[in-house]
Amino acid sequence: MPVLTRLIPSPVVVDIRSGALEDLGTILSDQRIAPTGRLAFAISGGSGLALRERFAPALPDADWFTGADGTIDGAVKLADSIKKGGRYDAVVALGGGKIVDCAKYAAARVGLPLVAVATNLANDGLCSPVATLDNDAGRGSYGVPNPIGIVIDLDVIREAPPEFIRAGIGDVICKISAVADWELSQRETGEKVDGLAAAMARQAAEAVLRHPGSIRDDAFLTTLAEALVLCGMSMSVAGDSRPASGACHEISHAFDLLFPKRNAPHGDQCGFGGAFATFLRGDIATAQHMAETLRRHQLPVLPGEMGFSDADLHEAVAFAPQTRPGRYTILEHLDLSADQIRDAYADYAKAIGS
Repeated sequence: MPVLTRLIPSPVVVDIRSGALEDLGTILSDQRIAPTGRLAFAISGGSGLALRERFAPALPDADWFTGADGTIDGAVKLADSIKKGGRYDAVVALGGGKIVDCAKYAAARVGLPLVAVATNLANDGLCSPVATLDNDAGRGSYGVPNPIGIVIDLDVIREAPPEFIRAGIGDVICKISAVADWELSQRETGEKVDGLAAAMARQAAEAVLRHPGSIRDDAFLTTLAEALVLCGMSMSVAGDSRPASGACHEISHAFDLLFPKRNAPHGDQCGFGGAFATFLRGDIATAQHMAETLRRHQLPVLPGEMGFSDADLHEAVAFAPQTRPGRYTILEHLDLSADQIRDAYADYAKAIGS
């Protein structure tokens, strides 16, 4: 009998709205998440502690753990602490990207499901099967299960610094370039493209790209949050980060590795990288649209707006393919010389109206 469908790992609960945290206790008491009510919370030392004071009385059987610092060592220590704490139904990450990534890794290490309660929208890690953690060699990506639940309270999101929301916009919009890179690799190398994963990432990016609202609007924040969730799920569908990461991320990783003391937010770099890679692909109209949207949301579209010189950008683009050996993108396809990179960037800056 042929297989007529496929099972997609996805959260059993996705709650995105104003006031969602008011129902956190009810959400977590869902029998599919915490049948006994025993929960291990991973929180930050700042906003996490404040939220603990708010919710601890309603969650008497929960234990609270701090120290998730975005490093592999911190994630291992968190896992050890949870393991020593007793038997839990689930791990709950309450905070930003560092907390979520540490908790994802720790939950996988101790064999528990994870609920991500995001306090900002800086990247698609809140629902991805990847934990990005700092290690002795720089930064690594570790495969983990998807969260079993996603809770995003728009009231809390609005309290986060605006740059965190803007970074999420850049991280979503660049998926237009990432999917195009994937399809380029299919044509040039025969790499298989998962059509569902590609559609999820591309439509999420298009929804944010074309939304007329601002980061002050609930409708826009909802669209952005949903897009980040869909992008994370697209990686699970593909079994790889391919639908979410192409030349855009290679350029961002190159900035991080070459200029570790000057790197801008990940989403800012990826948004710029996506627009530039789209221009390199010859899709000038889309690159201009991406740049216009990034500018409207006060995101950088030129290296100088991120603290990098033109020469830094030239060096990063030349180095970028080394950050993901084996991944085929427009950068590997064009294999630009130093002079060609310089000329291509000058043409890009002119096209977007620098």
